[in-house]
Amino acid sequence: MDIRSSMAAQNYAATRPLTAPDPEAEGSNVLGQAASEFAQVLQQGEETAMATMAGQADPAALVQALAQTELAVEVAVTVRDKVVEAYQEILRMPV
Repeated sequence: MDIRSSMAAQNYAATRPLTAPDPEAEGSNVLGQAASEFAQVLQQGEETAMATMAGQADPAALVQALAQTELAVEVAVTVRDKVVEAYQEILRMPV
């Protein structure tokens, strides 16, 4: 079987678009969405805290916002820990 470099390059060029990520595919930007939702929860908690200090919000709303913020931070820390753990596991793999 004779494989020519030009033929291999053509076949590679033909199949390359099939492996490219689809930006419109569902789940393609999960990490970006999670980061924006995290930032939104933090911002809402901050706005509620400022409104409560100004006397414009109920203290119960502040407690709820702080609980949501705490939960979001715990989730972010857990995800970060899992990513670091996975990275360390990859580094320990023999080559």
